[in-house]
Amino acid sequence: MNRIQSYLLGLGLLASATVPVLAQESPKEEDFFKIVKVSAPEGTLLEVGGLTVLPNGDLGVATRRGDVWIVENPTSRKPYFRKFATGLHEILGLAYKNGALYCAQRGELTKMVDTNKDGKADLFETVYAWPLSGHYHEYSFGPKIAPDGSFFVTGNVAFGDEEWWRGESRVPWRGWTMKISEDGRLEPWATGMRSPCGLGMIDGELFYADNQGDWHGSGGIIHVNKGAFAGHPAGLKWTNMPGSPLQLTTEQLYARVDPRQNKNAAGRYIKPENVVNETPTLLYEVKKNVPQVKLPAVWLPHGILGISNSEILEIPKGNFGPFEGQLLVGDQGMSKISRVFMEKVNGEFQGAAFDFRNGFQSGVLRMAWAPDGSLFVGETNRGWGSAGTANEGLQRLVWNNRVPFEMRAVRAMPDGFEVEFTKPVDRASAEDLASYKVESFIYKYQPVYGSPTINKETHGLKGVKVSADGLKARLIVDNLRQNYIHQLTIDGVRAVEGSHSLVHPIAYYTLNNIPEGSKLALTEASTRNSATAPAKKPAAAPATKTGVKTGAAKPAIKGATAAVAAAPTYDEVKGLLARHTCLACHNTEKRQVGPAYRAVAKRGYTNDQIVDLIYNPKPQNWPDYATEMPPMPQVPKADAQKIAAWINSLAPAANTKAAEKP
Repeated sequence: MNRIQSYLLGLGLLASATVPVLAQESPKEEDFFKIVKVSAPEGTLLEVGGLTVLPNGDLGVATRRGDVWIVENPTSRKPYFRKFATGLHEILGLAYKNGALYCAQRGELTKMVDTNKDGKADLFETVYAWPLSGHYHEYSFGPKIAPDGSFFVTGNVAFGDEEWWRGESRVPWRGWTMKISEDGRLEPWATGMRSPCGLGMIDGELFYADNQGDWHGSGGIIHVNKGAFAGHPAGLKWTNMPGSPLQLTTEQLYARVDPRQNKNAAGRYIKPENVVNETPTLLYEVKKNVPQVKLPAVWLPHGILGISNSEILEIPKGNFGPFEGQLLVGDQGMSKISRVFMEKVNGEFQGAAFDFRNGFQSGVLRMAWAPDGSLFVGETNRGWGSAGTANEGLQRLVWNNRVPFEMRAVRAMPDGFEVEFTKPVDRASAEDLASYKVESFIYKYQPVYGSPTINKETHGLKGVKVSADGLKARLIVDNLRQNYIHQLTIDGVRAVEGSHSLVHPIAYYTLNNIPEGSKLALTEASTRNSATAPAKKPAAAPATKTGVKTGAAKPAIKGATAAVAAAPTYDEVKGLLARHTCLACHNTEKRQVGPAYRAVAKRGYTNDQIVDLIYNPKPQNWPDYATEMPPMPQVPKADAQKIAAWINSLAPAANTKAAEKP
């Protein structure tokens, strides 16, 4: 025992000499992956819409303002920016092929070539132009280059006039993935897209990530094979056109699911709202009768792993250590990157999603790999809102070659899951069932904007078997639910090295199929559960000289002082704000996707009114925000009241304004 331990033990502050006194804090994500700014010339606005790395290592950067830059020595301390093209219309993707750059403008796929080798594009060629109605939401994304050299491009839906909440396809191929040949031939590929900003070519297969919205309860990664229907009905309007790879009609879909196009007594459409305690429609149930439906391979739970998912990128061999071969998925609204492990079960993709890196200065829209193994991250938030301190940006994510203690992968088993770690685990903690928790949930398939998590269930754990090398733990889980998202929380397992906890202790596994095979015999597994051990009787609190026990309740304070005293602190509500995804859209001081909490406090709502607005938002109260808040009926009343009390504690002390109607 050292002198510090002896001293603390003498003071009664150390229960046992075997307990470490100065336990090292577990490392965080920023201890392994550093965010570095790429310095741009003063006055340059890099609202990045597209990124691509050229064969010589230069970086191509396209912006939403219509500029294309070539960045020489982009990983150096002083990169050189050369403007390659300007005057284009809201570029939201960039690719390089055979000496030319290709971009998706709002209305066309454009080829750009520097024919005279002066460093600037002098040839602009329309490869293919698609129709536009002029609606602001008709963004176009891409291209991604297919194995046969053609280009994949996707188109956003517009929104209605009277039904302003309902996505619609006003002109052909809105809400579709289009495959376009180099000589300008269009092949309609798939539909059901709402806001398909996230595209990725993985091993020659196209995947896309959508945003939460109408008909999309949460974001996720979908495998886009030819003829797929990803769930949003707007694009079905064009399935009768020549070349359509599917014949599913809007009427056939609506025979299976209610579009809720209802009118009031005045003959006006009624905006559909979330219905609590209903028997909901689920997408996988619709698929049983509509085989064209493509379920997400991996759900990315809304407000946790993003609110507006973007670029999908595979980690190349040799990059980012133990995660090579996996996927990274950006998110524009939460300014973050998630990580995805995918596998094939019964011929279909599925897998697990994990948090990876937060804290980018603006919304993550595009990503590209630098030759040195770092990751370029292009960012923007104009008109969309995002977490972070800036409206735009170009940054790099750099790994320091240290391996974090993480779940490397989660694989489905016939009777549970196998968790693979990046470092050997402490066997005592890993063989304790109390170190694990498994829950499952799903989202509604409905025309309402988004969905709460529903049908939640906590699963019993029967046993766990840790591999001899300490790198894997196989969990026997009760009542696996096919097609549900299974949340694995592993906050009790420690690494052998440093007794560290996991950097990210939660995985979300989308169980589209339960594999066949041998189940693990209970005799091979540990069934120890420290949480079920008899609890020790707590010692009685010592009495004071007056006979009042310490910790006894204090007399209630009357009036306004009591209300102030009862208001929780930020530290007391921070966990609730994170758990219920409030932080995905709101910041205490700064406008993000939604208004700042302090701005809400200035409205003078009562606590009860704020609670009601959590359950039944009123977007008309905040008309200058593009993204409306979805209903949050899943938030427990006690949590909502605590959040409301904290929000109102931010109001100016002199604010005596009468409560506005919510």
